[in-house]
Amino acid sequence: MVQVAVCDDDPDYLHKMTDLLHVYFQTHSTLHGQISVFQRGEELLEQAGAQSGFDLYLLDVLMPGLNGIQTGHRLRELGDGGEIIYLSTSDDYAVDSYDVSAFFYLLKPVDREKLFSVLDRAVAQLERRRSSRINSVVIVSTPQGPRRVRMEDIRYVERVGRIMRYHCAGEVVDSQSIRTSFKDMTAPLLSDGRFYRCGASFVLNLQHVTGVRGQSALLDDGGVLPLPRMAVAAFKNAWGKFWLEENTTW
Repeated sequence: MVQVAVCDDDPDYLHKMTDLLHVYFQTHSTLHGQISVFQRGEELLEQAGAQSGFDLYLLDVLMPGLNGIQTGHRLRELGDGGEIIYLSTSDDYAVDSYDVSAFFYLLKPVDREKLFSVLDRAVAQLERRRSSRINSVVIVSTPQGPRRVRMEDIRYVERVGRIMRYHCAGEVVDSQSIRTSFKDMTAPLLSDGRFYRCGASFVLNLQHVTGVRGQSALLDDGGVLPLPRMAVAAFKNAWGKFWLEENTTW
């Protein structure tokens, strides 16, 4: 099941996009989609918060109240990792869409074949992520015993004295005292393309980074993580490359 949210303040265009999505799912017999429609970003955010987000968002850029870019920022601040496809009559906001790790930016009027091609790639991305969430775990030796921690849930890992502290969605997991180097202990994470070692004692999950401001990484739960000064440029390059490869854009 693919949960899709469409938000556009123009009722006629909202109806048109909904019809196109129904046709898309009808022509893809192995896919099942559930479509929710909204005319304001505020309404979408309320529903997204109530049901822990959607898989896919089609957002108009220019809307009264919160525009599409602002709505995307709010979604990322809530920790929502759904794919965002922007719709606009102008490419003026295309660069801004990078700040919310948008999957694609489509110009109106939307061409059916172009839309379906983008949806195919977005759905494939969702399926890859779902597969990785099922299969990717690390075993953390804690004072209470071994813990299975999903890589998807890890925002970052830091060395605190002689332990490794895993900052995860909803909890913090501390390891037992480590007997080898931090680099060796984080090797299972670093073998996954989502993780990046920044300095001697931090490993960040790039999937949970929404931006870089000054010398800090901005996380999708609203957290701000200071970066080593000498590592900022390399981290920004790694983060940009990750999203460029992770999302098939433009």
